[in-house]
Amino acid sequence: MFTINLPKFGDEAVDSFFSGDGGTSFGGSSFGGGGGSGGKTTVIRTTYGGGGDPVVTRTTYGGDEPSYGGGTSRYGDSTPSYGGGSSRYGDSTPSYGGGSSRYGDNTPSYGGGSSRYGDNTPSYGGGSSRYGGGSSRYGGGGSKYGTGGLSGGDGGTAPATGFRRSRYGNKSVKGDTNRDIGIGGRSCNSSRSDPFGQVYNQKYSEIKQRCRQRGQLFEDDEFPAVDNNIYFTQRTRRFEWKRPGEICDDPQWISAGASRFDVRQGELGDCWLLAAVASLTCSEALFAKVVPMDQDFTTDYCGIFKFNFWHQGEWVEVVVDDRLPTYNGQLVFMHSTEKNEFWSALLEKAYAKLNGSYESLKGGSTSEAMEDFTGGVTEMFDLQKAPADLQKIMLKAVDMHSLMGCSIDADPNQLEAELENGLIMGHAYSVTAVKLVNISTSRVSGEICMVRIRNPWGNEAEWKGAWSDQSDEWTLISDEEKQEIGLTFDDDGEFWMSFKDFISNFEKLEICNLGPDSMQGQPGEGQKKCFSAISEHGGWTRRVNAGGCRNYLDTFWTNPQYRVTLTDADDDDEDNNCTMIVALLQKDRRKKRKEGLDLLTIGYVIYNLKEGESQGPLDVNFFKYNASCAKSPSFINLREMCGRHRLPPGTYAIIPSTFEPSEEGNFLLRIFTEKDFQGGEIDEQTSYNDEQGDNEYEENGDSNEPDVEPPSDEEQQQEEALKNTFRRVAGDDMEIDAYELKDILNSVFTREFTFDGFATDICRSMVAMNDGDLSGKLGYEEFKDLWADLRRWKRVFKEFDHDASGTLNSYELRKALNSVGFKLSNSTFHSVVMRYSNSDGIVDFGDFVVCAIRLKTMLTSFKMADYENKGVASFDIDNFIQTTMYS
Repeated sequence: MFTINLPKFGDEAVDSFFSGDGGTSFGGSSFGGGGGSGGKTTVIRTTYGGGGDPVVTRTTYGGDEPSYGGGTSRYGDSTPSYGGGSSRYGDSTPSYGGGSSRYGDNTPSYGGGSSRYGDNTPSYGGGSSRYGGGSSRYGGGGSKYGTGGLSGGDGGTAPATGFRRSRYGNKSVKGDTNRDIGIGGRSCNSSRSDPFGQVYNQKYSEIKQRCRQRGQLFEDDEFPAVDNNIYFTQRTRRFEWKRPGEICDDPQWISAGASRFDVRQGELGDCWLLAAVASLTCSEALFAKVVPMDQDFTTDYCGIFKFNFWHQGEWVEVVVDDRLPTYNGQLVFMHSTEKNEFWSALLEKAYAKLNGSYESLKGGSTSEAMEDFTGGVTEMFDLQKAPADLQKIMLKAVDMHSLMGCSIDADPNQLEAELENGLIMGHAYSVTAVKLVNISTSRVSGEICMVRIRNPWGNEAEWKGAWSDQSDEWTLISDEEKQEIGLTFDDDGEFWMSFKDFISNFEKLEICNLGPDSMQGQPGEGQKKCFSAISEHGGWTRRVNAGGCRNYLDTFWTNPQYRVTLTDADDDDEDNNCTMIVALLQKDRRKKRKEGLDLLTIGYVIYNLKEGESQGPLDVNFFKYNASCAKSPSFINLREMCGRHRLPPGTYAIIPSTFEPSEEGNFLLRIFTEKDFQGGEIDEQTSYNDEQGDNEYEENGDSNEPDVEPPSDEEQQQEEALKNTFRRVAGDDMEIDAYELKDILNSVFTREFTFDGFATDICRSMVAMNDGDLSGKLGYEEFKDLWADLRRWKRVFKEFDHDASGTLNSYELRKALNSVGFKLSNSTFHSVVMRYSNSDGIVDFGDFVVCAIRLKTMLTSFKMADYENKGVASFDIDNFIQTTMYS
């Protein structure tokens, strides 16, 4: 005996701005090399008025084709180009970078310089940048991340696959579809091709026990000590991999406690990672979670070390051996100031393993590493357009144990160049404190907001302006205040500056807000203040729910939808509003570059739901007649899009999407608030109502849904003819089998629809649906019931076949099924589309009928076995097989 559980369900103007400035946005200093003027700027303005279709106007400044960056790079004749220089993907494929680097004729190139993978392998560019020349995250120049992209708009982009939901930080999975498990225990595509499967399968305790039993030091076969795991795009001098005991006489895991001063950058362009590590050391509990303290080079030493990283919604343990790349006996990459301390070098190795190689860490955003170290949500602020309450935000971030980083943009000719004020362009800094300090002079006294910042180089390259080391301003505060803030004047890369100077001299600020999962399990940390949070795993699947942004009204409503109810305003909000931070992260895209998949352009839109609004998914009419109340800062191809919103208490719907429809991928949606809140996926409860009233759609405000009218005169004549045909075919026993049914039905329906008629197997299913006595035949009364269903399904099919093509697309299919009484959860509808539509998402009349038959048979059988009407049915094995086979 086994049990099956049926899931329960619990007028605006939008500007999309494509920046063309070579020094900002995607070109010039942000995504690629080059760095000159973008040559043109295109503004896409989409206006939604009183429910009509969106009106799209395009204004292009300069040039004939849309360009995102500087120089002469281009996607092709009619496709935008993201970068500078002369690099290109090919005639019709986008190019992201400058210089002459390239992936190949038809493969994108990301960066500047002349480095390359080869004709068909991507090149990320020269210099030390991950995506392009220099040390910037995305390309030439010092910008850590672009400010351009597809701004605003009720739309965006994101990948597609199953619908999985879980509370933030909880490994238990609730909902309808688990892509990792698949349906009925079958493995699914995502699990078969999981790029992180090898990382997950290694268990520290098991490996250590095996090494001790064999008397061996661990050698990691999943991340071997070979040069390909350092640089995979270029040949370099040969490195020698050594264990700490071969580098020094007395190796230590952590020497005299971990400190932000322990970390020094090596040859790898990963200052962004060092800035995050330095911030991590400021929280003893967070540091201990990422870098477990119960490890050393003496007790049961086996050459294996473990680290914990947050990865796409869950904490994973990553193990590495302790062989490290050296040259002339010295560590090449990240290392500690103490020659015999190795936690930082091994942390970098574990993070490189998680991301595929050391080289994959070249160029990046501090926000990515801060999230992977904490499980938090990172906001990005443009300090040139700083919100009026930024000082309040930063002070509260310190109070809530958030991590922070900052940087100054640079173009390719100014990479990591020192300014006259001592700051470095195109370089990642960590913010280690924000404090209100009392000052007193002969004429004035009061508080001033101060920011403490650290350069991960850990040297004398520090701020030289007001409040710098040894500056006269320090005479304005008392010795007690200096001691309280821990003031020191060393050439250690750390310095103070006023908040006013901070926002005037830095350009980007990243704040990583921590959720309850970040502190979970840490002694003494459970009571510390942090955000309330939930996370939702989901995706976009072509033909099912990859609807694109609000510009595509006909499909936008099919995107995944999430409901959030905010009840309590923030404690210190004068307007009685609630802070809600929304972060949309696309999964696995970095690992999947080898498969030709790049980052999608993603974003989200937020709508206010009025009291009494439908509990089910919002339909096209809702989005046609309702304006959004908030949206993501832009639609852009970053790993994560994050926005902070201040909203009054109420219920809201969040719609994550890709910018273009039919783009597939998986995502993680996270929502952080200062107070507790309710949230979850907006979904249907799978059910069947054979007598669904025609007034249901009128209640939902949709008067366009079809009514099932009484038979017309023509249909009555048709029924009388069918009755006579039935008597003639059935013979004396007045029953027909599937073959006789096929002849009767095809004589009628092939005249009305362009299809090959009902196949024998479909007619067998029709017999099974109405064969109450399991005779394998239909009597006349049973035939009449079948005919009533077919007449109803035929009329609905025609009503929703808006273009009279004789087919339905997958979006029309859901409406049609709903109108005849089938309410399907998102995951069930996903299975239906995959089973009954063709590769273009098209369903013909025959497929529609067999889909309706199977749904009716299965749901009716389930309902009969759900004796207590609790959504749970019990079958013994024979009943289950009979029910599923004879349908």
